[in-house]
Amino acid sequence: MSASLHATSVPAFIGMLGNIKAWLDMAAGTGNEADLLEARLTDDMFPLVRQIQIASDAAKGAGARMTGTEAPAMPDEEKTFAELKARCDKTIAYLRGLDPAAYDAGADREIVITFPNGGGVKFDGQTFLSGFALPNFYFHATTTYAILRAGGGPLGKQNFLGHLAPYMFAPPA
Repeated sequence: MSASLHATSVPAFIGMLGNIKAWLDMAAGTGNEADLLEARLTDDMFPLVRQIQIASDAAKGAGARMTGTEAPAMPDEEKTFAELKARCDKTIAYLRGLDPAAYDAGADREIVITFPNGGGVKFDGQTFLSGFALPNFYFHATTTYAILRAGGGPLGKQNFLGHLAPYMFAPPA
């Protein structure tokens, strides 16, 4: 039995967005929220706040493109960890509301993404999801994690994989 595109991507988006919320909670204990919101890994990369906005946009954009619908508008106005967590919650709610059959029906849909410079990319839905949407989402989620970790957040690999907690088991005695 093969897994559906919905089953292999939507839970991954939801799980990682939940992880991002947990990372923000952990980083909040460092007391430097304002600094972290503007922190970057390097000068030519977006700051933390933008990384999370883009991760949200990537997840909801994938849902919209795969279902042939419009994603909910979310202006990029977040200025606090609480506002970023609320954005993650809105994105998660949107993803949970997607019709799995409509999502899977997007496998053969032509998906065109036009960049601000006028260039772009054209995919079928399956290639879009596996070759663009998921890697782009994970790039921004990983960059979020790295900024928070570099900023002194008490994060480790187990936090990056926090969504897997229900599957964890203790080692044999």
